[in-house]
Amino acid sequence: MEYKANELTVRVMSFSFKRGLPTDESGNGGGYIFDCRSTHNPGRYEAYKSLTGRDEAVIRFLEDDGEITDFLAHVFPLVEHHTERFLERGFTHLMVCFGCTGGQHRSVYCAERTAHHLRDKYGVRVVLEHREQGLRSVLE
Repeated sequence: MEYKANELTVRVMSFSFKRGLPTDESGNGGGYIFDCRSTHNPGRYEAYKSLTGRDEAVIRFLEDDGEITDFLAHVFPLVEHHTERFLERGFTHLMVCFGCTGGQHRSVYCAERTAHHLRDKYGVRVVLEHREQGLRSVLE
C-alpha cells in the first residue's frame, strides 16, 4: 500500500504524571498514553538526577538494564499498527505520550526512540515534545 506520509503528523510527548495528563491539541480528543513507571528508574540514583533520557549516561543505564527495551518492544507494534491505519485512512493527527514519575528519564527516552522510529519507518512528520523540559522539535 502506498501511504501519503506527509499528510500525517504524529505528536510524541514525554510528561510527568505528577503534573497531569497531556491534552490533545489537534482536537481529535486523545491518543496513546503509555506508563513507563514499571521500568527501572535512573532518577533514583544520584548520578542521573540532573540528567534526562536524552543524555548518554541515562540511555546506557536504561538500555543496559533492558526493561525499557522490552517495554518498547510491546509499544512499537501497537503504535506502528495505528500509524499504518491512520495513513491508510487519510487521518492527519496521532498522539503518542509517555509518562513517568518526573517526566525526565524513562518517558523522555521512550518518546525520543518512538519519534525517531516512526519518522524513519514511515516518513511521517513528528512533533516531539518533552513537556517538563519545555522542549519541542519537529522531525520531517
